[in-house]
Amino acid sequence: MGKALDGVRILDFTHVQSGPTCTQLLAWFGADVIKVERPGTGDITREQLRDIPDVDSLYFTMLNHNKRSITLDTKNPRGRAVLERLVRHCDVLVENFAPACSSAWASPGSACSS
Repeated sequence: MGKALDGVRILDFTHVQSGPTCTQLLAWFGADVIKVERPGTGDITREQLRDIPDVDSLYFTMLNHNKRSITLDTKNPRGRAVLERLVRHCDVLVENFAPACSSAWASPGSACSS
């Protein structure tokens, strides 16, 4: 017997606790979760509460196990092209950015860019 969300692909732009917990639950129910992270730094929680040097924190691994992960520069044309393919290929996009601010679509110099 399969899981409830087998065959569902989730594009995960979440960060910190509530978003990753949501997508983790979706993964537990069988969804294929693809976590998108910033190039160079990745998810900020990779370093938060780290107890062993140069290893992902337990906090990060607890919130993001059972997911695939990709770093993607969505402000670069090639990264944007990859993002567009992922969006077409996924069933659901989950994000938990501030209202009206999705870093996936922020243009350089906007209030949401980093």
